[in-house]
Amino acid sequence: MDQGVIDVGSLAGGIDLQATVESGQSYLWDREDGAMYQRDGATGGDAWYWTTVRRNGSPEVLRVRQRDGVLEWESSIDAEADLRRLLRLDDDLPLIRETAPDDDVVQSAYDTFWGMRLVQDPPFGSLISFICSAQMRVARIHSMQQALRDAFGEEIEFDGRTYSAFPTPGVLAETTEERLRDLGLGYRAPYVQRTAEMVANGEADPEEAVGLDYEDARESLTRFVGVGDKVADCVLLFSLGYLEAVPLDTWIRSTIEEYYPECERGNYTDTSRAIRAALGGEYAGYTQTYLFHYLRTGSDEN
Repeated sequence: MDQGVIDVGSLAGGIDLQATVESGQSYLWDREDGAMYQRDGATGGDAWYWTTVRRNGSPEVLRVRQRDGVLEWESSIDAEADLRRLLRLDDDLPLIRETAPDDDVVQSAYDTFWGMRLVQDPPFGSLISFICSAQMRVARIHSMQQALRDAFGEEIEFDGRTYSAFPTPGVLAETTEERLRDLGLGYRAPYVQRTAEMVANGEADPEEAVGLDYEDARESLTRFVGVGDKVADCVLLFSLGYLEAVPLDTWIRSTIEEYYPECERGNYTDTSRAIRAALGGEYAGYTQTYLFHYLRTGSDEN
């Protein structure tokens, strides 16, 4: 077993691990205690979290927890570089916050969850997760991804336990809509199967969006079945490194209505441009994520 520690004080702005992985950005992490996405304690916890990463095509387990001023990690490989990438540990949070508007709701969100970072999930897993997100609470989205892992993921033995990797495009492409419906995916089942098929047979790849101008990248992702502008923005922000992306979900549309009504332009593209500018431009997605987590955890509907 490989192990290591990262001094939280060495990270610009520190980290709040629980807020980072339980804020609706990622559904590819889980907690060892099974208490993922429970409403209470959405910040500052010291639970072990785990995910899987691929090294030379093979899945490997990565576990991490935060306590006593450090991130402790364990893995079947030397995974510090993977952890730094997945949790964006090199982002300069104070610099990013300086770009945010000096509005009460924004500053309250940053104060409440300071240290929350964006994630950088694997593109295919992120894409499938957010295809499943329509009309769903975060806990339910997460349970769908765990069901996919358990049903179709490759098993990995690590430290006396059996873990399951997120399934590959090829495996999901070969399953049936009926099987996916049986796992609770509902009307999303054919979207997941067809999108996996597109990736598996080389028809399209979410990583093809990387390097395109932001709006072109969003358009590129809408080629996938079940992916509209909002889902595309989620994948851009939480996987592909487009930190300006602001997914216009229910919470952010409510934020616009209450706090930034001048940004509502009657269509997704123009409203997106306006709210991105209002939230700071280059790092607007960071501010959006703080607002999303702050408003969601203060609501009865999460």
